[in-house]
Amino acid sequence: MKFMKLGSKPDVLQADGKSIRYISSELATDIIITVGEVKFHLHKFPLLSKSNRLQKLLARANEEYSDEVQLDDFPGGSKAFEICAKFCYGMTVTLNAYNVVAARCAAEYLEMTEDIEKGNLVFKIEVFLTSSIFRSWKDSIIVLQTTKSLLPWSEDLKIVGRCIDSIASKTSVDPANITWSYTYNRKLSELDKIVEDKTAPQDKIEPVPKDWWVEDICELDIDLYKRVMITVKSKGRMDGVVIGEALKMYAVRWLPDSVDALVSDAHARRNKSLVETIVCLLPCDNGMGCSCSFLLKLLKVAILVEADESSRGQLMKNIGLKLHEASVKDLLFPARLPQITKLDFDLVQNLLNLYMTNVRGSRDMEIEDKKDKANEYESILGQRSLLNVGKLVDGYLGEIAHDPNLSLSNFVGLSQSIPDFARPNHDGLYRAIDIYLKEHPGLTKAERKKICGLMDVKKLTVDASMHAAQNERLPLRVVVQVLYFEQIRAAANGRTHGNSPRDSSSTPVNDNEECVKTGGESCHSLNTQMCHLKIRDEEFHKNGKLNKKSSKNSRSGMQLLPSRSRRIFDKLWIVGKGQGENRSSETSGSSNSPTSVVPGDTKSSGSSLRHRRHSIS
Repeated sequence: MKFMKLGSKPDVLQADGKSIRYISSELATDIIITVGEVKFHLHKFPLLSKSNRLQKLLARANEEYSDEVQLDDFPGGSKAFEICAKFCYGMTVTLNAYNVVAARCAAEYLEMTEDIEKGNLVFKIEVFLTSSIFRSWKDSIIVLQTTKSLLPWSEDLKIVGRCIDSIASKTSVDPANITWSYTYNRKLSELDKIVEDKTAPQDKIEPVPKDWWVEDICELDIDLYKRVMITVKSKGRMDGVVIGEALKMYAVRWLPDSVDALVSDAHARRNKSLVETIVCLLPCDNGMGCSCSFLLKLLKVAILVEADESSRGQLMKNIGLKLHEASVKDLLFPARLPQITKLDFDLVQNLLNLYMTNVRGSRDMEIEDKKDKANEYESILGQRSLLNVGKLVDGYLGEIAHDPNLSLSNFVGLSQSIPDFARPNHDGLYRAIDIYLKEHPGLTKAERKKICGLMDVKKLTVDASMHAAQNERLPLRVVVQVLYFEQIRAAANGRTHGNSPRDSSSTPVNDNEECVKTGGESCHSLNTQMCHLKIRDEEFHKNGKLNKKSSKNSRSGMQLLPSRSRRIFDKLWIVGKGQGENRSSETSGSSNSPTSVVPGDTKSSGSSLRHRRHSIS
């Protein structure tokens, strides 16, 4: 810390209790100056020689035959006046970053300028500020902190503005040229590591990070912090990511962790002002400077402290640009009245709508300039982002599906908010649907059909398909579809196993093209296998058991299906066979739906199938 010593005489200003100060000398004092609750017993001559204002006040006191002067609203109080009085007597005074502003304001109040005496207190303090304080990083911050208690004097004397300019200018310096000390506690093994100027060998000093300054200014009050950040941004040399890191550090420093502390009467107003200020300081780079997680946490706080609509709207706009970076945990906003759900579903739906609006807008721009390679790269990144959003939506659906008060229309609406290609794998959606069916057992048949219609069974992995085939909560038609497409996949995998084996347990059939590609042969193979199964089933009834050779051949076509699902498929085939052999020829043709395997849905056959499905454990 920089300091300056003034005067050379010993300090003879003594104290008598808390409210009396006097000069200890053989010459009796002849004037009493009252500052606040403290009375100073001093001599007129040293004061009159340096203070123009005291000359006027003492002249008026003499006209009234009084030896007392009252200094009302004295900036800095009795301590600041004591510095000025000692300077007048030539006593030793030490100025530093903590008292220099008070001394400067007091000197201005007393009019201790060059008009009265050369080298007066105002001149000396200005030299100290310019040559030392404003050149020091940490001293500038300390001085700026002290200015708030000395308003409006510190503002009128432009001390506040000069401090802010000094701080903002230093933040813009190339990190390679920084030679002053700064605090940087993040990502370091030592808690209070300080980089000092020329105090360590060059090879031991770590490179200065771009955000070296963000922790030091976190100690500023929110009003001063806002002015510093506005000045830093106005210079146009600071990266938006660094601005975002600075705002995050300030929020972590001052926003309490607990909800009770956030909304308490003692701090609610301050927290609201803090959030609104941080939002208005967000970098003007479409939210790219701040992480989506930080923006979502800030939105939660903004809702809790009831920040104004413009702040919340700005946050939602920025989040809508980078929702693909969010996690499911970030989206778990507690619901507000009059909502009856546990989580704020409407807010997440609005964020998703904003994101999709931005995606559609960017895609329209890409269509206008398809030949641009940069746009092509951005298009690839955009598709990856949509895939991330697809996983995010399915994960969020899995969380809110536990809520018994979540309506089916809300579940379906959120699921359909993203395009089909954003969800190449439907395992996550299946999990959410299964949870919803479990938590809402009172759904009607039509409602169960509607929610299951969101899922494409061709996009389920083998593990998910095996689970779905045995899921009692799914409609029978969905189970049949699962079994049908598992047979197609098994047949396709059997054909290609010898040439290019692959792990089918984690690879879903992603589109209709694969089914169409293998439709003819696989359906024919399936019918052939089912014919063999029927013949062997008849033999079983006649002989009581199947021979080992027949068992092996049977298992070759049905080895991927559980026993319960295989029996369901056997029942369906036998019922279908009763309608005539010409029906099976149609099935083996170009049919691409499991419903074509099951002939006309009559009431008798439908009820019989449902009864059998539930009776098999």
